[in-house]
Amino acid sequence: MKEKKSFEIDMCTGPLLGKILLFTLPLILSGILQLLFNAADVVVVGRYAGNESLAAVGSTGSLTNLLVNVFIGLSVGVNVLVARYYGGKKEDEVSATVHTAMIISVAGGVFLTALGFVAAKPLLELMDTPENVIRLSVLYMRIYFAGMPVMLLYNFGSAVLRAIGDTRRPLFYLIIAGVINVCLNLCFVVGFHMGVAGVALATVISQCVSAGLIVRCLMRSEGCFQFSFSRLKMDWEKFGRIARIGLPAGVQGALFSVSNVLIQSSVNSFGAVAMAGNTAGSNVEGFVYTSMNAVHQTAVSFTGQNLGGRKFDRIRKIILECVILVTLIGLFMGNGVVLFGHQILGVYSSDEEVIAYGIQRLRVICTWYCLCGIMDVLVGCIRGLGYAVMPMIVSLMGACVFRIIWLYTFFAWSRSLHTLYVSYPVSWALTAAVHAVCLFIVQRRMEKKFG
Repeated sequence: MKEKKSFEIDMCTGPLLGKILLFTLPLILSGILQLLFNAADVVVVGRYAGNESLAAVGSTGSLTNLLVNVFIGLSVGVNVLVARYYGGKKEDEVSATVHTAMIISVAGGVFLTALGFVAAKPLLELMDTPENVIRLSVLYMRIYFAGMPVMLLYNFGSAVLRAIGDTRRPLFYLIIAGVINVCLNLCFVVGFHMGVAGVALATVISQCVSAGLIVRCLMRSEGCFQFSFSRLKMDWEKFGRIARIGLPAGVQGALFSVSNVLIQSSVNSFGAVAMAGNTAGSNVEGFVYTSMNAVHQTAVSFTGQNLGGRKFDRIRKIILECVILVTLIGLFMGNGVVLFGHQILGVYSSDEEVIAYGIQRLRVICTWYCLCGIMDVLVGCIRGLGYAVMPMIVSLMGACVFRIIWLYTFFAWSRSLHTLYVSYPVSWALTAAVHAVCLFIVQRRMEKKFG
């Protein structure tokens, strides 16, 4: 292959731990920067536009994920497929997959823009969003969804680079976009008093910058993963493979969001202050989750490339090292935000009642967050081995269906935020246990098939 190797990682030979860390650390920083887009929105709105605006921004999160996750799941399919072809030295297959992925991202983004504009108000009404919040929530969602084509373009382009071992350049691009986002937030909200419209517009503009940089990177790359408008063509066979791997992941994410939408609706019933505290708490929690999710993405890429190279001994080591790493990250960061919860939440709001609601969420969820990380890493390894439907079914039953049942039983009997939040760690533990059994079965099956 002719590619420049300076940004790539050889996942198929040599010691693993150092390469896993080299791959994972830029992903953690990239995920944190993406969260800072939203954190900047939340902090600026909470400080300068009041609790209603803070609640409006936070109340859209689970609904946005519900609408977007199917297409984000397809980017997982792109990552797995490119990694497998790249590890197997199939250059023409890599190129066809990259160009198909770019078409999917733009077409999907246009569809989501239209869907978000039309569906924002009726869906927020279904979630029982309070009257004093819903107008601002609808405005925020409609502007935010205008940026869906560039958001998906960045995500799909990053999936391609992750598949060949490059996690550093996406990090550089997010640093640039993140600085732009924070500066525009302050300009639009503090300077022009645009409120939620200002933070949404700042996010969209910064996403345009990161998407433009990722496309420029792919166009200037050398070798099989180079993007060129002259080679832009939908390969339906590759689209089918991407969909078979990514669609179950996307459907799983979307249906997960159904349970989270129901939980958000339950939080909404406690009023705007509880919503604001939940928003701040979940935003802090997101920094822990995205750090653990980086290990999940590492597991997908490393497993996919080594499957392409038929290196099953390395796959077993990848699973073990990723599980240990994600457990350590979850325990350290999860309990760290609990310990310093009051100080961290004070950045989002000066209202003591809002802070108290946020701490209540952190104490229940973040203490046991490592269970979520273990669950996700096991899912990532199964997907990297080419199995998508099995982890989708297990995850939906163990997390989505279980949480809905919890809402209509335990929460119905004891209506408190504590009871609501406890559903998370219980569902993670149950689901992770089943995924571990499934991964063992899949490993044996793949070794017999290719060994």
